[in-house]
Amino acid sequence: VGPYVLVTPNETRRKQLQQIAKKELNDLEQWKKEHRPGPITLSPQRLGGNESEAKVRQNQQMILMQSKYQKKHKREEYVKAKKAAEEAEILKKKAIQREKAERLEAKKRQEEMQRRKMFLEDQKYKTNELLSRLDMGLPKSDSCQTASPGPESTAWKRSHAYKQALREDENRRLEEMKQEQQRK
Repeated sequence: VGPYVLVTPNETRRKQLQQIAKKELNDLEQWKKEHRPGPITLSPQRLGGNESEAKVRQNQQMILMQSKYQKKHKREEYVKAKKAAEEAEILKKKAIQREKAERLEAKKRQEEMQRRKMFLEDQKYKTNELLSRLDMGLPKSDSCQTASPGPESTAWKRSHAYKQALREDENRRLEEMKQEQQRK
């Protein structure tokens, strides 16, 4: 016994299949013969029309010349349509960019308004805070009194005193340099 098994064909089954196939082929041939189209009978006609050969050739020449112009015209129309489509595309893109710029501008305006509003609120708060501090420092009596110097005047005095001290220091250094020059 080898690595495979050989199955012998069934001769009776094979003959039956061949007979069926032959019968079907004969039936097909007979059907083709029965349904073959008959002969075609056409009445004779004069071909070529009623025009002379010179006239036909002249018409062909005219059609050829016109076809050149038609092709050129079609090409021009195609170029025009293409340019129009490109222009429409560019306008569409410009409109989109314009919308984006307008939205950005509106957003900036809104942020600016919000910033101003917050600044005004903060300024109002700081002003009220300063006024309340000043009110605390002032006497509560209704009599007419001179106002005591507020924090702004002391700040001015301090800056003035600091500048004066800087000037004196600078003057002293200049005097020392003059004396040193005189010694040399």
